[in-house]
Amino acid sequence: MSSHRLSKKGRYIAWATTGVVVAAGAGIAAQTSMAATVWPEQKTYTGRAFDTCTAPSLAAMKAWNTKFYGAAAVYIGGKNRGCAQPNLTKSWVKSVNATGWKLIPLYVGAQPPCQKSANPERFTASTAAAVGASNAKDAVAKASALGMKAGSPIYLNMESYDITDKACNDATLTYVRSFTKTLRNATYRGGLYGFSSSSAAAVATATNKTDLPGNLWYALWDKKNTTTTDWPWNPAQYTNHSRGHQYMVNSKETRGGYTITVDRNAWDAPVAIIG
Repeated sequence: MSSHRLSKKGRYIAWATTGVVVAAGAGIAAQTSMAATVWPEQKTYTGRAFDTCTAPSLAAMKAWNTKFYGAAAVYIGGKNRGCAQPNLTKSWVKSVNATGWKLIPLYVGAQPPCQKSANPERFTASTAAAVGASNAKDAVAKASALGMKAGSPIYLNMESYDITDKACNDATLTYVRSFTKTLRNATYRGGLYGFSSSSAAAVATATNKTDLPGNLWYALWDKKNTTTTDWPWNPAQYTNHSRGHQYMVNSKETRGGYTITVDRNAWDAPVAIIG
């Protein structure tokens, strides 16, 4: 994401790497199987999506509704969120949804202790579980306030870090598990945005899958609009509408007289349930 959740500078320091809507079940069965709650049916979008740091104006979203993109990611909260969101209100969400857009909620949570970027919120090995739960509760509150109902996904933004640092990686997975479990307890679906070389890889290759998110959005900037042919891990993982792929960044595009710099995504995963 071009200026993504963190500042643009912080993002690149950290990196140092027409749609159709269908009804579908949970991307990974374990995501809902442990809960006694009757889950709302998943809402899945398959097609192109974009993300940009600040949610565009309603006028821009209407002008961009050309069917090239069918979904947009929005940064609903988190202390590490990199941009102000003057347009992102419950009214905006309702109006944008009414025009046909699908929305992808993204939360910029605390970041790993070994990450090389200046983030206002980090966790440590000793605080990872508590901070993960606290962040998830805040994410649910933010989503709900925007009219994104139970059953919606919330994608946790986890920037690049050294996954070969075992202590740091263990702490990060503890945080991610706590965040995801807390979402599930509130009847929201778990997802993670991360880099194919680091944060997404840590989740995809973890031996212990307990409480890991059921949807994975991987950043692999190969300019390939696919969630399958360049999937870097076991092809049996994250099937049944559970993948997003950020394949191109900083694309300056003009539609209907509105120019926005966006990142392009191939999407086959849950989107928000608006109500």
